[in-house]
Amino acid sequence: MSERHWDIEYKTPEQIAKMRVAGLLVAATLEKVREAVAPGVSTADLDALAEETIRAGGGIPSFLGYHGYPASLCTSVNDEVVHAIPNPKAVLREGDVISIDCGAIVDGWHGDSAITVGVGEAPRDVLRMAQVADDAMWAGIAAAARGLRSGRGRLTDISHAIQSSVRKAGRYGIVEGYGGHGIGTEMHQDPFVLNYGRPGKGPLLRPGLCVAIEPMLTRGKPRTVELEDGWTVVTADGSPAVHVEHSIALCDDGVWVLTASDGGRERLGDLVASAARTESPAQA
Repeated sequence: MSERHWDIEYKTPEQIAKMRVAGLLVAATLEKVREAVAPGVSTADLDALAEETIRAGGGIPSFLGYHGYPASLCTSVNDEVVHAIPNPKAVLREGDVISIDCGAIVDGWHGDSAITVGVGEAPRDVLRMAQVADDAMWAGIAAAARGLRSGRGRLTDISHAIQSSVRKAGRYGIVEGYGGHGIGTEMHQDPFVLNYGRPGKGPLLRPGLCVAIEPMLTRGKPRTVELEDGWTVVTADGSPAVHVEHSIALCDDGVWVLTASDGGRERLGDLVASAARTESPAQA
């Protein structure tokens, strides 16, 4: 697909720095929520903690009120893939696995990230799948950085890298029809980033492009169903699912993982932009 089909909001370095503030707030919020995950805790409890943390940090929950969505988190448990609504009756049990998706707005700029967490002693195969998804996400981020530096990278290089990483790890369903997205002054912008596909297609990977990369995997088939609440997406075959996400920015000299506390330094090394490499611990 040629670049003229996309309406992409390319960001300046100053705007990316503002997005980093939102990204750090999301990272801090997810860390607090992760620590609170335990048997007996409801997804509504986690949601209340997230909203309190976001607002205390000077932000606004991105999800709350978005197209009528009633919460600050998406809390998807076991066979729920994405967009499950927190509920006081949804109490976590030993062995559950929960995907927690969080967004925050600071000074008009969005951050968006997701983690998958086991509740107590969760099944090893599902935790392994969460690690596969995380590794695939980082493979996609690395592909974006390499494509930027080569000057020849295209959007679907990210998609192909995610798919290739998953396929090397085993037999997992890569959820169809859902994926990442551009992010900035709105939570969802062009371009759409699938988690599978051939490389070398779509817009060039160039400085100023900011996207959220978010693999979603299942232990069964990739087909999903949306429930009657109009939000919750579950696996059609009832198999467990996982979901992880980071928001990234392409800078002049590398990638900045806006929602990673270290900017991506540990996983990406010298592929990280100088702005991320020189960020002080106090900033991060």
